[in-house]
Amino acid sequence: MSYLGVESSLTGRRWVGPGPEQARQAEALVQRTGLPNALCAVLARLGVEAGAVDDYLAPTLRTLLPDPRSLKDMERAAARFLQAVRGRERIAVFADYDVDGGASAALLIDWLRQVGRPATLYVPDRIDEGYGPNVPAMTALAAEHDLILCVDCGTLSHEPIAAAKGAADVVVLDHHLGSETLPEALAVVNPNRQDEDGALAHLCAAAVVFLMLVEAGRQMREAGAQGPDLMALLDLVALATVADVAPLKGVNRALVHQGLKVMARRSRPGLVALSDVARLERAPSSYHLGYVLGPRVNAGGRIGKADLGARLLACESEHEARAMAEQLDILNAERREIETAVRAAAVAQAEERGLDGPLVWAAGEGWHPGVVGIVASRLKEQTNRPSIVIGLEGDEGKGSGRSVPGVDLGAAIQRLASEGLLIKGGGHKMAAGLTVAREKLEPAMARLSELLERQGAGQGGPADLRLDGVLMPGAATLELCEQLERAGPYGAAVSGPRFVLPDMQIRFAKRVGQGHLKLTVSDGLGTNLDAILFSAFDSPIGPALEDHKGTRFHLAGKLDVNFWQGRSTVQLRLDDAAPASTEG
Repeated sequence: MSYLGVESSLTGRRWVGPGPEQARQAEALVQRTGLPNALCAVLARLGVEAGAVDDYLAPTLRTLLPDPRSLKDMERAAARFLQAVRGRERIAVFADYDVDGGASAALLIDWLRQVGRPATLYVPDRIDEGYGPNVPAMTALAAEHDLILCVDCGTLSHEPIAAAKGAADVVVLDHHLGSETLPEALAVVNPNRQDEDGALAHLCAAAVVFLMLVEAGRQMREAGAQGPDLMALLDLVALATVADVAPLKGVNRALVHQGLKVMARRSRPGLVALSDVARLERAPSSYHLGYVLGPRVNAGGRIGKADLGARLLACESEHEARAMAEQLDILNAERREIETAVRAAAVAQAEERGLDGPLVWAAGEGWHPGVVGIVASRLKEQTNRPSIVIGLEGDEGKGSGRSVPGVDLGAAIQRLASEGLLIKGGGHKMAAGLTVAREKLEPAMARLSELLERQGAGQGGPADLRLDGVLMPGAATLELCEQLERAGPYGAAVSGPRFVLPDMQIRFAKRVGQGHLKLTVSDGLGTNLDAILFSAFDSPIGPALEDHKGTRFHLAGKLDVNFWQGRSTVQLRLDDAAPASTEG
C-alpha cells in the first residue's frame, strides 16, 4: 500500500512507508528510550532492538573489528611486510587510481614514514596503462625493489605478478572478486577470494590494508615492539569506505564513525586542504566523503595525473597539500564538464535503445574513460537497472558499470571475460570495469543482458521511495538533526533518514546556483522550513514546484544542516514531491 496515497510521485515513484510491525517497534523504542519519534522510526527500520540502542548509537572498533587472521594469507602478508621494514628493504606500493586505491596507498606510506621507512608510490595511468598491475610496470618495480604491495588491485593480475617473481616478492591487498585461481604472489589477502566465506566481503581495500596493519601491530607487540597509532589512520579508511560505496554495516559502520571523528580534528594536511578548497564550513559527514571530498580525490585518476590523489592523502606539508588540493579542484571542475557532455550523449543513446530491458548501456567514440563510471552510475539511478557506459577508441572499448541491489554485476562481467566476449573484466557486485573488442561489443552486451536477466534485473520500474514517516516543520530542529546523525553513518546499504512534510504550502521559490531551487515551505500554522532541490530542472519536480500556482505538496527528503555566514539552520534536502491532492 502506498504511503499518503502516493502511487506515482512527480518522479514516477510509489512512496512506501513503515509497515505495521516497524511502526509498533518504533513506538516501543519511544516508550523504552524516551528518544524522539523520528529517531526511533529510523532505528526500527534498521532493526535495532531497545537493549542495543546505546551500543548502536556509539559503535566501537573494540566490539566490531574482526580478527585480521580470519582472512587467508593475512599472517604471511604482515610478517613479510615487517620483515621488509626491519631489514630496511626497498618497498613499492602499486595502487589503483581511485579513492580506495589512493587511501590504501596513503595508509601504508603514512605508517612506513612513522617507522622511518620510505616507500615508492606507483599509480598506473588510466588511459595509457589501464586498471591494475601491468607487465612493464611490475618488471621495472621488481628490478628496483624487494617487496611490492598491490593495493585495491592485483587479484586477477596473473601475468604481471608472474613478471615480478624471482626479483621481488608481491603481496596483494585487495577486495575485488577473485577467479578460481590466484596469481603467484607471496600472499593474496582478499575477503572476496573464491575460497573465503564472504563474511567480510563488504570491506573496501583500505579496510583490508588497515586490518593488515592491525595484524602487523600485533606481531610487533609479540616481538616486544610498538607500532604507530592506527586509530589516527581511520580518516583514510572512512573516506575510502564511503567513496567506494561499501555497505555501511558491521565493522564498516564503526570504521566510518570513528574515522569521521579523526577527520574532525583536522590533523591530516591533505584532507584539511581538500576540505578548505571545497569550502566545507563544518566537520565532514559521510555525505561529504561521498559527494564532496571523494570526487576531488578521484579527479586526478580520472582526467589528470593518476597519483595526485594518493600523494595528497599522504602529504605532510600544508603548503604542498594546498597546491595539490587546488589542482584537484580544478580537475574536478573539468571532469564535471566532460561528464555533462558524455552523459547527455549516453542518455540519448540509451533511450533510443530502450530503458526497459535488464541492462541499460551506451558506447561512444572518444568518450573519456575517466567519466564513464560516473555516467553509468547516473544511468543506473535514472533507470533502476544495471548500466554500462563504454568509451570507444580504435579497435577497443573501455567501460565501466554500476549495478542495483540484488544483481551481481562483477560476477556477470567475469563470466563474460571467461567466455571470451571481453578482453578483460572484473569488479564486485555493485561496480565493474571491462575492456571489449569493438567487433564484439554488440554480442557482449546481448550476453551480459541475458546473464543479468537471470538474476532478476529489469523486472521493475522506478525504485519505490522508502520513507521513515511524517515530520512536521516544527519538529525539524538542529537537535533532531544531531540525534539522527548519531544513528549513522549513512550510505550504501544503509539509506539516510527520509521523511515527508505533508500538505505543505510553498511560500517562496527561487532558482539559485547552477539549476538548483531554493524554497520556503509552511504547514499553514505559522511554521516555516527552508528546502533545497539540487539539479531541480533535471526532473519534473523543479518546474512543478517553481510554478506551483498555490498547489500544496507532500515533500519527501532528508533533513540537512545548512551553514551560512557562521549560522546553522535546518533545511530539507528534497528527493521527491507529490501534489497533496493524491491523498485518498
